[in-house]
Amino acid sequence: MFGQTSLLDLVHDERLRIERGDARDESRLKPLCAEADWIIPLACLTGAPLCDRDPETARAVIVDAIGTLLRIRGSGQRILYPTTNSGYGVGEEGIHCTEETPLRPVSLYGRLKVEAEQRLLDAGQALTFRLATAFGISPRMRLDLLVNDFTYRAVTDRAIVLFEPHFKRNFIHVRDISRAFLHGMQKFDSMQGRPYNVGLDDANLSKTELCEVIRREVPDFVWTEAAIGSDPDRRNYIVSNARLAETGYVPAVSLGKGIAELVRGYQILPRSQFSNV
Repeated sequence: MFGQTSLLDLVHDERLRIERGDARDESRLKPLCAEADWIIPLACLTGAPLCDRDPETARAVIVDAIGTLLRIRGSGQRILYPTTNSGYGVGEEGIHCTEETPLRPVSLYGRLKVEAEQRLLDAGQALTFRLATAFGISPRMRLDLLVNDFTYRAVTDRAIVLFEPHFKRNFIHVRDISRAFLHGMQKFDSMQGRPYNVGLDDANLSKTELCEVIRREVPDFVWTEAAIGSDPDRRNYIVSNARLAETGYVPAVSLGKGIAELVRGYQILPRSQFSNV
């Protein structure tokens, strides 16, 4: 959909095999799944604005395609699935959301991901990662994500206007997301059948607090608050990542380190083509 070329840096590896097709196409998926030990479904219309724009396609890609995978996979095949911690919706002030917290998604995107996750966990031979908001430089860059967006504005404009500045999110670097999948494969037997929050324990931050962290890397960055808009995905919560930590997983990239990388990376990247909206 986005004309991405984010696997070009991997084509030197002779083990890599590329098949072009549609994640909703059972006839394409069935012979490919038959060869797999692990299935990691990444196809998704990600984020509230994109799903609201095309709800039928969002359901087909996020939910129906998972149903197809469950129908055609073999009995020994294992699935690791990235979902979102936006399923927690609006949390209670000062109380961390755990994997036992009731899910109350406030967007179509959140509702679809919650439904897909439940299908997988009910089917067995699967585990899911409830990802915090991602940040960081990557080959398939996203500049519409909160940390990436705010840091870009700090670097280019030196200023930003905040709305709903008290809303809190949890964050995780994209490399640590990849490491979580590797960890899940290594510990699958003891981890399967459960969801796991994946985020930084010291990065449950409001928009204002995030700006304060960014200013450590961009000292002349300023912001002001105004009631000029609202977030279509009105989630507001803090998250506990203790369950994953108890399995031995430790994130490697702090929020500050990731923001410093973004500041360097934005000397290279243009903004125009890197977003999901």
